[in-house]
Amino acid sequence: QDQLQQKIICPGPVTCLTASPNGLYILAGIAESIYLWEVSNGNLLAILNRHYQDLTCLCFTDDSSHFLSGAKDCLALVWNLYSVLQAEPSQIPDPRHVWSQHSLPITDMCCGFGGPLARAATASLDQTAKLWEISSGELLLSVLFDMGIMAVTLDLSEYHMFCGGMDGSIFQVDLCAWPVQRDRTFQTERENGKIFKGHRNQVTCLSVSTDGSLLLSGSHDETVRLWDIQSKQCLKTMNHKGPITNAFIVLAPANMFNPDGKPSVPLPKFSKHLYGTESNDEQGSEGVTLRLGLHQQESGESYLEKAEKMYSQMCSTREKNMVGDQEHLTIQVSELEEEVSTLRKINKNLFDFSARIITKPAK
Repeated sequence: QDQLQQKIICPGPVTCLTASPNGLYILAGIAESIYLWEVSNGNLLAILNRHYQDLTCLCFTDDSSHFLSGAKDCLALVWNLYSVLQAEPSQIPDPRHVWSQHSLPITDMCCGFGGPLARAATASLDQTAKLWEISSGELLLSVLFDMGIMAVTLDLSEYHMFCGGMDGSIFQVDLCAWPVQRDRTFQTERENGKIFKGHRNQVTCLSVSTDGSLLLSGSHDETVRLWDIQSKQCLKTMNHKGPITNAFIVLAPANMFNPDGKPSVPLPKFSKHLYGTESNDEQGSEGVTLRLGLHQQESGESYLEKAEKMYSQMCSTREKNMVGDQEHLTIQVSELEEEVSTLRKINKNLFDFSARIITKPAK
């Protein structure tokens, strides 16, 4: 069976990659830059250069309105996608928040549910995992471990945060523990019942099932493990022929096992240059790009004038339809009245029949 593939040549090694949940945009970390492509036509919409060292992780909020980036420069940045899209190509938009509380490179991050009101978790080699609020940018929680943290994730209800360590251990942090402390230390000897033990090398990725019962983990020991969260027991081990770089749990698409199921729209070639900087010959005529917040520079009708013109056309069309369809409406009303009369007769007959059956004396 032929596979639909599209090879995209990037300006350098891609260190992290993610797609927006709505499927409209692709983000890639290349060196210290963030590249933003539009999936429908392959246009490169923005190159963001606000990190000082190589990118390590990228993630979107569940509503695709914001995205987060982490790098070896110890910074985690929160970006508003609308602000990035409306900026001119010559401008570098400012991130909404700059989180600089980590003291060593950031290794992983994840975002909970709630769009711009969600909470985000970051992990770092500085032996901490931190929980943030995206809307205010406030630091909600910082947990100190006795080793560098390489992976972090939240369960769907956000009761627990799972952190993967350098030695292969996975730690379960209760986010609803009492008393509430902003700075907390995870003491291994005291919280031994909240550690998943099995990997022999650093944990690189973590993922929780939607029902919150299973945890998937990948490691440099060349295995992927599936854990029961309640008992901390390893249910399944999958061996590979190299270090695991990424693994996550997803809901199976409806047509996943349909042999005839194929993508309806093939991916276009992704541009290597910013949208608007290529010549007209190179751009081609395929696809439509919507640039939010940008206004046309050339002379002509304004958006307001176009809207008024379209509204007047719509009103005139509606008036014509109302005049021309008057006779048709009269016929349709008479047909409906006749149908209602027939239904009333049927209903009366059913009622009389039921009444006779119910009141019929028993023999």
